[in-house]
Amino acid sequence: MRGYNTAIFAVVGGGIVAGTVDIAAACLINWLGPLFILHAIASGALGREAAFSGGATTALIGGALQLAMSVLIAAIYYLGAVFFPMLKRQWFSAGLAFGVVVFFVMNYIVVPLSALHRVPHFTPLSFALNMFAMLLFGAIIAGFARDDAWA
Repeated sequence: MRGYNTAIFAVVGGGIVAGTVDIAAACLINWLGPLFILHAIASGALGREAAFSGGATTALIGGALQLAMSVLIAAIYYLGAVFFPMLKRQWFSAGLAFGVVVFFVMNYIVVPLSALHRVPHFTPLSFALNMFAMLLFGAIIAGFARDDAWA
């Protein structure tokens, strides 16, 4: 696969896989089911009360938001890799670094500006577990974008 198809697969495939793994990681880290996690994601757009009282519809909204954000984040990485090819060659270390950036942007810019209007509070353990999840997220996205991923 080359060119346009490779870019689409890297962005969409990487975003969907990373986003799905992120939901699973959130379930494991918080010992909560996927429906709760999806409602929590939807609460960033709808507010906590509306998201958790909306049933399956708001869970689907949460899932769509998660995948849309993940694909957008993958597109940002892929676009960066077009201009800085080192991001494809050194994909693993670049992906880990990207995961750190994603962690801080999501937790200290996106979530506070969302309908939740709060900065997440972490214990040292929850910080480490959530950071690990974002390192994995970044590595997955970078892995899909690497030079030889779909040759």
